[in-house]
Amino acid sequence: MATLDVVELKNEELEAMRLKNLNNLDQKDCAELMNTSPATLQRILSNAYQKVADALVKGKAIRVVKE
Repeated sequence: MATLDVVELKNEELEAMRLKNLNNLDQKDCAELMNTSPATLQRILSNAYQKVADALVKGKAIRVVKE
């Protein structure tokens, strides 16, 4: 693992993915739980999916960072 490139996933990106994909909530409910607008939630999810896809396709490690 130490030799892999790293993609940093923000804690809020992980939380958005958890709510949307593991809890199967719609984006409106996710946005309400995260105290944000549906448009902002969509941007958070888009960034998260792009980072995860990059890590999976290119064999990179994923580090969750708290901000």
